[in-house]
Amino acid sequence: MLDADVQYAGFWVRVGASLIDMIILLTATYPLLWWFYAGNWDLIFATGLAEQPQVLWFDISINYILPFIYTIAVWLIWSSSPGKILLGLKIVDADTGENLDIKQSVIRYLGYFPAMMVFFIGIFWVAFDPRKQGWHDKMANTVVIRSNQ
Repeated sequence: MLDADVQYAGFWVRVGASLIDMIILLTATYPLLWWFYAGNWDLIFATGLAEQPQVLWFDISINYILPFIYTIAVWLIWSSSPGKILLGLKIVDADTGENLDIKQSVIRYLGYFPAMMVFFIGIFWVAFDPRKQGWHDKMANTVVIRSNQ
């Protein structure tokens, strides 16, 4: 059970954590794309201006599957992400305060897609919700709290 005095993480601190996480993911994926496409920025950024076609299986693996596996893994291991850890935040079950399970992690990750579909309304929802939950949090029954650890 979550304590009554728990502090929910607000919108801006979560944006900061997401930016840190995005930098980490880009630092990991862009060198792989650079290596595979031999430095052809048109292929790396999928501009459509390259003379050779993109390799679909590689792009899907690096841009979708790798971030999915990485994110689920760090949520399961640390109940947080590196950006959230640096800012003292933790993702927990909204009812019990326990760490996420794999089902919640997958639902939360997939919940980002509908949350962002229409002008990021489901993400901005964090700023106005009493428990600071975005749609992805509501779908997975999670909250982001300030951690004392």
